[in-house]
Amino acid sequence: MPNLLQGLLLGFSAAGSPGAFQAYLLSRALNTGWRRTWPAAFAPLISDGPVIVIVLLILSQVPDSLVTGLRALGGLFLLYLAWGAFRALRQPSAAQPAPGETSKGLLQAALMNLISPGPWLFWSTVVGPAFLKGWQESPGLGLAFVGGFYAAMVGLLLGLIGVFSAAGRLGPRVVRGLQIGAVLALVGFALYQLVTAAREALVLLSG
Repeated sequence: MPNLLQGLLLGFSAAGSPGAFQAYLLSRALNTGWRRTWPAAFAPLISDGPVIVIVLLILSQVPDSLVTGLRALGGLFLLYLAWGAFRALRQPSAAQPAPGETSKGLLQAALMNLISPGPWLFWSTVVGPAFLKGWQESPGLGLAFVGGFYAAMVGLLLGLIGVFSAAGRLGPRVVRGLQIGAVLALVGFALYQLVTAAREALVLLSG
């Protein structure tokens, strides 16, 4: 039970922390509704697989150069997603997403999560060590921790998507304001990651 509880608490913390992935999900919820956005909340279950394997195999923090590269790629991809969200602002509110938009959103979310440094850092510094500690005591404890972590994270993300989708009932002006805020958030996270990656690259080159 302590391992499951720890996983639940960390999962809630990961989903509730403001970040690019959350901003992307909320932007999609406003533009396409909860039915077409909910699948994207399960993206970490897809993208975290390679992260988990690599981090647990090396049993240490990922190299600084890899984190810097992922941060830069993530920043560029966020700009691409922000451009897509901006284009959605110019579409009529009654427009329906094209067929296949749901699966496209899931793949975009999974790719963004994979090339973001957050999952790598979180698994190498917080989740990975906690999982290994439980696994060494008993495989069941390790699995309980991971199960609680992802159940809490995905559950809270689904709830946030539902809340933002319901914002459409507040009127077109409120929805448009939230959409603009989501676009600005994506751009802000993109610029932050690109600037941080540039600074880290300079430090690595000078060292």
